[in-house]
Amino acid sequence: MNKFELEQNKAFKLANDLKQGGRARAGGAGAQKTDRREQRKLDQAKGLVPFACKLDDKLVKQLKERAEAHEGGMTEVLAELLVKAGLER
Repeated sequence: MNKFELEQNKAFKLANDLKQGGRARAGGAGAQKTDRREQRKLDQAKGLVPFACKLDDKLVKQLKERAEAHEGGMTEVLAELLVKAGLER
């Protein structure tokens, strides 16, 4: 592998990191506390199930603003809103 290919590889890695929201690579200074596999196991132990849906962008912006101010993040904000709407936990 020549120098050009090495630099190109670094550029691809950087571009991928930026696409992923700026998260640092494993082993980097700001590496994630848990990897995805560990997080999935922790979530399953809590009884959490992934659930995807499509929402209006204005609604998503409001949810993100609330989640930033909430210590539980997006998951807890959505759970609280659904309970307030009449669904049970």
